[in-house]
Amino acid sequence: MAKILVVDDEQVLVKGIKFNLEHEGYQVEAGYDGEQAVELAREGGFDLIILDLMMPKIDGLQACMRIREFSNVPVIMLTAKGEDADKIMGFECGADDYITKPFNILELKARVRALLRRSGAAVQKQSGGTLTVGHIRLDSGERAAWKDGQRVELTAKEFDLMELLMRNPGRVYSRENLLNVVWGYEYIGDYRTVDVHVRRLREKLELDPANPEYIRTKWGVGYYLSNRAEDKNG
Repeated sequence: MAKILVVDDEQVLVKGIKFNLEHEGYQVEAGYDGEQAVELAREGGFDLIILDLMMPKIDGLQACMRIREFSNVPVIMLTAKGEDADKIMGFECGADDYITKPFNILELKARVRALLRRSGAAVQKQSGGTLTVGHIRLDSGERAAWKDGQRVELTAKEFDLMELLMRNPGRVYSRENLLNVVWGYEYIGDYRTVDVHVRRLREKLELDPANPEYIRTKWGVGYYLSNRAEDKNG
């Protein structure tokens, strides 16, 4: 049974989300401010966190960044703002997904299932093996990544994206393709989500993020994984 943390200062909303997720069979705990979110996340061993953007004490962005210091648990950010800048900022701070208020509870359930399915199913794979290109190594069974022999912490979506590219070297994926395959459903007009995750992967895994050897751009098309360091065209 997956364990989910829901944190929002709107107690009625938290109660409604908790009720619906428990009805789906999840174990749910609740919090009501940013500091409580960090404390509960540190102690709780959660499989997923639903975190509001605007909260007392510290906001959801700060809470997410603090959680990322000790955990790569998938995070869905709730926001009342529809601005793209707020969404991109959420991804920058380590969120895996977002949903804008007011939202349909069926959509939230779908996103919860998608994140849990991808993170949980991948953890259970025992024969996924090790993927290596140059100085980058992924272990699909352990959901672990290394750069030049040093362990690197990736979020669930970062790992899924990198694993997809490494399993299909040379194949160019458009942003739309990546959203559908990695996120499991379509974002409307938010292809920059992919750009943010690719940039974070380059910062974490490339020796020179400004001149990446492996996580490459096919201009006007999308992204791909090059297994030839000398292929310097993107």
